[in-house]
Amino acid sequence: MSDQVPSAFQAALARGLVSRRAAMAGVAGLAGVAGLAACGSAGKTPASGATTQARVKAATDASDTDKLVNWSNWPSYLDIDEKTKSHPTLDEFTKKTGIKVNYTEDYNDNDEFYAKVRPLLDAGSDTGRDMWVSTDWMVARLIRLDYIQKFDLANMPNHGNVEDSLLNVGFDKGRLYSLPWQSGMTGIAWNPKSTGGSKIESIDQLLTDPKLKGKVTLLTEMPDTIGLVLLEMGKDPAAFTTADFDAACAEIQKAKDAGQIKGFTGNDYTKPLASGDTAACIAWSGDIVQLKADNPSLGFALPQKGFMIWSDNLVIPNLAKHKKNAETLINYYYDPKVMAQVVDYVNYVSPVKGTKAVLLKTDPGVASNELILPTADTLARSHIFRGLTADEETLYNRKFQSIVTG
Repeated sequence: MSDQVPSAFQAALARGLVSRRAAMAGVAGLAGVAGLAACGSAGKTPASGATTQARVKAATDASDTDKLVNWSNWPSYLDIDEKTKSHPTLDEFTKKTGIKVNYTEDYNDNDEFYAKVRPLLDAGSDTGRDMWVSTDWMVARLIRLDYIQKFDLANMPNHGNVEDSLLNVGFDKGRLYSLPWQSGMTGIAWNPKSTGGSKIESIDQLLTDPKLKGKVTLLTEMPDTIGLVLLEMGKDPAAFTTADFDAACAEIQKAKDAGQIKGFTGNDYTKPLASGDTAACIAWSGDIVQLKADNPSLGFALPQKGFMIWSDNLVIPNLAKHKKNAETLINYYYDPKVMAQVVDYVNYVSPVKGTKAVLLKTDPGVASNELILPTADTLARSHIFRGLTADEETLYNRKFQSIVTG
């Protein structure tokens, strides 16, 4: 599949009609497998000529006096003043600190962005960026290859505001290299007019219920689909073995061979779900928030056996020229009052404690939406897919894609 984004998709994205998760699915497709050749080897540091810690420190110490931060992010992933097209929270940050933020929405796909910055990092060159936002599995890769820096927590007193469920992830225990920017949940959606009014609240129902035969879709995003099947099997997506992975693949293949599954999708499950052509599917919470605004009858469940939660994370690359300023900016967004403004606009799951209390006063409707601000009891059922070695990443993606495309 081409990495080029169709012009219609780009136009919708530019108008803010496509969610951040949709953007990732729209451009990524099956590109994850194609991009694996650039992953590097498990446990190795960057190639010869890459940055040493001394050079990293020299680069950051030399220019933190500049009142500047260069930040790359996904499109439509920050609060916007629709009249001025400015970003109110960024404007307020500059007013408070005097630090100007060069904010660029040039992160359209994890592998695509990685392909741009990896040669520079390998060569020990500045990427031109002080921070960017990568998805969990990409952060695991960046840490594994020693491409990003540890935070100086003295510059980030709000670091302690990260939600407990997102703190000790397998790829970054204690969040020393990354902090979640926004999160989302992966569960099961259904259209009651195509399920005979039945709720579809477990993966077992999704894969075996005869009334759903031929009207089920799963996601092409391997961690989401495999993660939910592992949970149904009583396995932990943060600590599974290759045998567990193979068993989950076998369950999916069995359902596909039985005619239960009509296909695997990215974000393009939304229209068939809304119309009823798809009866039930694995879906992302952010999409369902949007779909339910037009069709309140649609259902969405986070399975009792557990569900997947993913994050896009703020990181600082090696040789960033303004590391301290970047840490100051990250710390600013970990103020619940500031993050509440972002969440109120983008409608993803806040990773910052205290956001709900703020939104209860400023926007009770958003504060009461479980898909935007889930309760602690709900988050206790959430799971994060574990970081993979380079060899595992290649092997598991190939096995999963053989089912998707076979």
